[in-house]
This record gives sequence, structure tokens and C-alpha cells, in this order.
Amino acid sequence: MPERYEPKTFEAKWKQRWDEAGLFLTQEDSDRPKFYGLDFFPYPSGAGLSVGHARNYVPTDVICRAKVMQGYNVLHPMGFDAFGLPAENEAIAKKTHPGPMVKSYGANYKRQMDLIGISYDWSRCVYSSDPEYYKWTQWIFELLYKKGLAYRKLASVNWCPKDATVLADEEVEGGLCWRCGTAVEKKWIPQWFFKITAYADRLLSDLDELNWPDGIKEMQRNWIGRSEGVEFEMRIAPSLVLRSETEEGVGGGDNGSALSDPSDQSDASAESDLQVISKERHLSFRVFTTRIDTIFGMTFCVLSPEHPILENLMPLVDEEHRKAVKAYQDQAKRLSDTDRQAVNREKTGVFTGAYAVNPANGEKVPIWIADYVLASYGTGAIMAVPGHDERDFEFARKFGLGVVPVIAPVGQVGQDGQAPRTTQDVFSGKDGILINSGEYDGMTVKEAQESLGQWMEGLGIGERKVTYRLRDWLISRQRYWGCPIPVIYDKEGHEMLATEGQLPVELPDVENYEPSGDGSSPLNRIEEFVNATTPDGSLGRRETDTMGGFACSSWYFLRFCDPSNPNKPWDFEKAKYWMPVDCYVGGAEHAVMHLLYARFWTKVLYDEGLVSVKEPFQRLMNQGQVLALTPYRKPREGETLEVGADGILVSFEEAKGIPKDQLMWRWARMSKSKGNVVTPDEMVDQYGADALRVHLLFVAPFDGEVQWSSDGVGSMAKFLNRVFKAVTELSGSFDSDWRTKIQTLWSDQSDKSDLSDGARNLRRATHQAIKKCTEDIDRFAFNTYIAALMTYLNSIADAQRAGANAPGWRLAASEALETLILLLAPAAPFSADELWESLGLRGFTHQQAWPVFDPEIAAEDVWPIAVQVNGKLRDTVMVPAGSSNQELEAAAKASAKVQVHLEGKEVKKVIVVPGKLVNIVAV
Repeated sequence: MPERYEPKTFEAKWKQRWDEAGLFLTQEDSDRPKFYGLDFFPYPSGAGLSVGHARNYVPTDVICRAKVMQGYNVLHPMGFDAFGLPAENEAIAKKTHPGPMVKSYGANYKRQMDLIGISYDWSRCVYSSDPEYYKWTQWIFELLYKKGLAYRKLASVNWCPKDATVLADEEVEGGLCWRCGTAVEKKWIPQWFFKITAYADRLLSDLDELNWPDGIKEMQRNWIGRSEGVEFEMRIAPSLVLRSETEEGVGGGDNGSALSDPSDQSDASAESDLQVISKERHLSFRVFTTRIDTIFGMTFCVLSPEHPILENLMPLVDEEHRKAVKAYQDQAKRLSDTDRQAVNREKTGVFTGAYAVNPANGEKVPIWIADYVLASYGTGAIMAVPGHDERDFEFARKFGLGVVPVIAPVGQVGQDGQAPRTTQDVFSGKDGILINSGEYDGMTVKEAQESLGQWMEGLGIGERKVTYRLRDWLISRQRYWGCPIPVIYDKEGHEMLATEGQLPVELPDVENYEPSGDGSSPLNRIEEFVNATTPDGSLGRRETDTMGGFACSSWYFLRFCDPSNPNKPWDFEKAKYWMPVDCYVGGAEHAVMHLLYARFWTKVLYDEGLVSVKEPFQRLMNQGQVLALTPYRKPREGETLEVGADGILVSFEEAKGIPKDQLMWRWARMSKSKGNVVTPDEMVDQYGADALRVHLLFVAPFDGEVQWSSDGVGSMAKFLNRVFKAVTELSGSFDSDWRTKIQTLWSDQSDKSDLSDGARNLRRATHQAIKKCTEDIDRFAFNTYIAALMTYLNSIADAQRAGANAPGWRLAASEALETLILLLAPAAPFSADELWESLGLRGFTHQQAWPVFDPEIAAEDVWPIAVQVNGKLRDTVMVPAGSSNQELEAAAKASAKVQVHLEGKEVKKVIVVPGKLVNIVAV
């Protein structure tokens, strides 16, 4: 009988036994419910796993182990997202080939995951870089292509000069490459896209059906960015430069000045302007607005620096304006879209020297370019209404442009239908009345939006429509290590798909695969790959871009349902059985990219009748980050710090030689780049796998940040020591036939008079612990699950001191021993199996039934009741469980502490909340 937690004496033994028994192989039995638990697809890195990674994997393992014990068929697979930039860059740095390298790294990940007892079914393991896997990635690409959801076009793209590849907008963070931190540039090159915008509405509406964190769903809603409004045409004014700069300024008006009232125009003039707008469209642009009701307040308009109309417009203005616009365009190219739209960034812009006509009133408004307007969003042009938009107001105030209020809050509108005019405030509310808007004065915002939308549609210059912030998914990468795009071009450049019999289009096994640096793929240099036969038998040229890694991770959860199928990506019936993923666990950093793409692919496959679900992940859980104390030194004279930094990162070795007054320690996310990684290997060697597992569960709520301290692992080793000690001390009382005997004893003694207090208290604690642990595991409250086990362990010790060897004690203790071990098993499986065997019990805890609590046994004999006097807590009294309202009132009034506060007062009312509270109202 082991008396102490000594993991080095038993962990390796149990790992070997689990492997030999095939304990974690997936079982499929239609008579049992299923549970699909999945961790985010990791890419294998040379640094291996940190305890930060383990904080993701251990909780998922706990819920999967518990579900097996609760009678579920559990699918708990693992594989590797092996294609993509991280692996390729690592291989380049190591001067090796990424293929064998990722397999080596994957094997190390598996070793570490096994080391900490994760119950993965490794027979289902897949690598996205295996041809047997990416054949089906290519097959799905071809499906998308045939449905018109995959296409190629010339596009302005984010270019990382260090990684020499294109980045999707989501892969640019603060103007920098999300992988290497290099400043991103813009390039125009042909690119492949997936038309995710075709599914924008469904991606938005179906979020309501998902059990996901509210913050993640809101991030997806914001990224999709659905907007209802009107898109309309604005023509360029015939006289491009309406006023001279010397007379009224570049912006065309003093700050705060109002434009002319449209009602001053003659009917003939208005009719003439409308005819021009409707007929002369050779030099015009379109804008989209969600607030067409504010169109009379437009005092300028803004184009993106890349807007195509500028090519035709700028030759018509003077040289000074042309030069200013060209300089500004060059400046904007160096900024990412994210930087350009930063909320707190100061607005910049340049007047083009040209004017456009406001179609609502015929007024001419100056045309500016500004980098906060993006060519890729909407029409690349906006109408600016500074009286009702904070961003436009900030821009107008900086450049001296007019501000015209045209919407007033309802309470400010007088009997004449007007409101006090102000140019100092911005009113962005929708509950208002139109002013300064000609015939629309007095209308509500809603009425004006409907009327103006109909007017523009009737005239043929605009239309009501829905737009999205979401852009189509840019999938092309000009790199070697990725899934080849299965497209061939004939000699005329016409694109066609490789036939299904030609799949997979395999990557050539080459020594030199480094990026070309000129924007083209290194595959261009490999003639035996490039030269291909088209489906009609003629000579063609293969597409040399590869797909970004998110393609492979957008369907891997389906392959896990049927990983060895050579004829299909998955069998429909098998996917129907397992999907959707019941619980998906991973970091919140993938809130937009991976999750949005996987949802899109699943919906396409659902539409094609290939899967039975519209959403891949029913429940999503995001773990908090693990932070480690990290050394930084104070900057020396002349050194430049990164934005937001107050020190320079140094290694732990360097920190030893830096004076204490020059050294700063900061909590930073545990990562290889910061050199602050703590590995599971270190912790297991020092404290054992179970101590590490229990600490990761107990240290904080699942989604909370953790400031790492190895001391906490040591504390959990002490807790496990207490468990071993308790089991050892009670093992002599253990009766393996306790279930039959305790049932007989408990049913025969309805008044429990022949049972000791210790036995009754222990059974109550046991069933309360079962209830608490079961609920906490299911709701990912692992810290309180471990706390409940600690409380239960204390209850066992208390009961032992109160009544060992008294009637019923031995049976209650036997039940408690088994229950303690089984409740502990998902968190500390090595220890649980060791203790299970020490009691002479057979099999693995993983194969045992999860304990079920009895509400009657778990019920308390007495309740704590809060007693208030006039709403203030004055005492807590203990009353027999099930006491009536009259008995609760009597107990409350009998309290000495309460009587002090009732002295000299008359009780007017007594409010009783059964089982919780008594409030005495006295005056």
C-alpha cells in the first residue's frame, strides 16, 4: 500500500499499461451517447510544449475522461497543423527540410502529451502536410471552385518582406506581420480568394445558436460587420476648382459655415442638376452610407488614396494638387489597413483640388483623400457629415471644413420644425428629427431614410443594399511549404482544375525551397513541378502559389471522424455520428481567422450534403494565458525602444550580469521568443505529472490569467500526499462489497438511528462531493472542482475522528474511498490507478462508472438561515432541514443577537424566504 505520492515509482508503469490496453482508442456504439472533445490543431514547434500549452490540454482531458466514465463514447483526437510559415521558417533557420522536421517535432509533442497523461486516441493522428491528408484539402478547393466560391484576381495585398509572402488582413497586427513582427507593405499581384462573403449573413445569424463566449461571438459579429444603407452615385463637378485657395481656403469654407439652403434653388435648377446626375456618369464615384438621412449635412467627401477614379481625376487639376496627392498616396502605401483605422490615430488627408456634387441639394463639396478610408472596404469612398459623425467632425475641425447640423434630438425641435444650430457638438443618435434638409424637415430619421432611399432608387442614382466589413478570404501564399493549389493554366492562360485522379498534387521534394524574394513562389524555379499536362492532354503550367495554413485547419475536425479513409475525406455516416464537436478548446487569439474559416467551410459542405451540421463547434472554451516573470534591462543612451515598451528584453543568462538597479522583471506571456518557457518535462521530473495537472486546474479560473510559480505545483504534490495518506489509513476498513451492504443497511434504517453521526456525515459529504465535482467539470470550473476534492478530503478526516468503527462507518468509509479515487481520476489519473490497484480493485479507473449522487443522502440535516432586522444582517441561525416558515420565524426571533435589535420596537412584518432568509421589519 503506497503511503506517499511518489510519482517516479508508478507513472511510467501506468502509461505503459494504458498503451498496452489501448485504453484511449475511440469506441463507437450507437446505443450510447457520444462526446467529441477537441483541442485546437497545434503546429509542431522545436521548442516543444510549455506549461502554458498544457493549461489548454489538461482541462480538455479532464472533461473527456469524465465523459468516458459517465458512459459516453468519446472522440478525443490529436494531430498537427504542419504546413505553413512557422514550420518553413524554422526549417530555413535550421538548414533542414520542413517535412521530416515537423514529424520529429510532432513526435516530441506526443512524448510530452503522453508524459502528462493526456488521453488522446493517437491512432487517429493526422499531419496536414501528409499527401493523404492534403489530397482532400485540394478536393475541397475544387468543390469551392466549381461552386464559384474560389477565384483568382489581381489584388492589393499585404506583403511581409521578411517572410516574403502575402498576409490576409487578419494576419496583420498593428501594421506588423503576426508571425515575425516585420512592417507590412502593399503589393499588387494575382491572388486566389475564397468567397466567404457569400456566407456573411449565415455566419452572422447562426452565431446565436452557439454556446460560445459572448466576447468571441461579438468579435465575429464586428468582423463580419453587417450594415444596411444606401449606395449612391456622386458626380464630379464640371468646374473642378470652385473657389480659389486664397479666397476661402483649401477646404472650401470657414469652420462652422453652413452650405446654402437647398430650398433657395429654383425648380428648374434642381431639375437640371438631377438630369446631369442621372445621365453624365462618365466621371463619378459611388459611396455607401448607413445614414442617408444626414445627406444634407455632407460638407465634403473622402476617397481612399488608392481609389481608381484618381487616375482619371488628377490630370484635370493643377500641378500643386497633383503633387500633394501623389506624395500622400506614397505615404499611405507604407501603412497597414489596421494602422490606418486605429481609433486614436490623428487624422491626415489631402485636398485633391476637385469637387463633387451632393445629389440631394446640388451643392458642390470638396473631394479629399485620407488613409482612414480603405479601398478594400465598401466603395472606397465616403460622404462626410461632420455634424453627425465623430470621425468626420475631427477631420473637419482639423482642416477647417464646414459643419452643418441636419438632425436634432426630438426635444430640441421647436414648433417651427427647427432647432438651435450648433457647429460645436456631434449628434450621432438615430432618435431625431431632420432640420436644414429642405422638404424633409420635420421627418423622423426612420421616415427620411425610407423616403430618401426610394427617391434615389427612383432616380436611378442609388440603391438600398446591405454591405459587410468582411472581405473575401485571401488564400494564396508565395511559399513552398503549403498545400499546392490544384489548378493548371493552358498556353493562353486559361485556368482549369486538375482532375480528381491527379490528386493529390504533391509538393516536390527539393533541397532549395527558400522564398524568391520577388513576390513569386519558389515553386516557379522547379520545372518538373511547373510543367504539367492539362485535362485535355496539352502542355500546361501549374499554379505555383500554395494555400495558407488556415485551409488545412478549416476541416481537420471532420477528418478525425474517419482518418484512414482512402476513398473519401470522411464517411458521411461517421461524420454524422460525431459532429458537431461538443467542446472545442483553445486560445482566444483565433477568434476571427480559424473559427470563421472553419464555419464557412462547414456551411459549404452542409449545402452540398456532405455533412449533417451547419456549425462545426457547438461549445467553445478559451483558456487564459500563462505569464512568466521575464527580465528586461533599462535602455542605454541612444537605444530605441519598441512602441509601448519601457525596457529591452534580455535572456535569463544575461540578466545574471546586469546590476539590479538596471534590471526590471515583467510578467509576460510564456513564449519561446521571450526565453521564459517552463516545460512540462521540468515539472514532471520535479513533482510528477499529476501534481502539474492538478495545479494547472486549481491555480485560477479556466479563462483567467496565471502568473506562473512552480511553488504551486509543489503545493499540489502535498495535497496528493494527503490523498495517499488518507487512502492508506482507511484501507484497512475497506469492504469491496460495500454497495450491496450499504444499500441494505440504509433502506432498512429509515430513521438512521442505528448509524453513527460519523457514518451519516461521511455519506452526506460523499454525495455532496459527487454533485459538486460533476457540475464543476461540466461547466469548466476546474479550480472549484479541485477545491471540492480538498473539502471532501477534510470531511473524510473529520468523519474518521468522529466515529470510526461505529455502526455503518466501515461501509460509509468504503464508499468514500472509492468515490474519492474516482472523482480524482480525471485530474490525477496516474495516482488514481495506483490507489485503485492498492485497494485490490481490478481494471483502470478510466473504465469505471462515474459516481452518481443521491439527493436525499446529500441533503443537509440543518440549514444556515440569515436573519435580518430591517434589511440588515444581524445573525445566522441553524435550523433543521425542511423547517416550516413558522419554525424559521420562531428561530429567528429567538436569537439573542436579533432580540437586541428588536428591543423597544414593534414587529410590523416578517418576510421568510424558505431555506435562506428571515427579514424582520420593526419600528
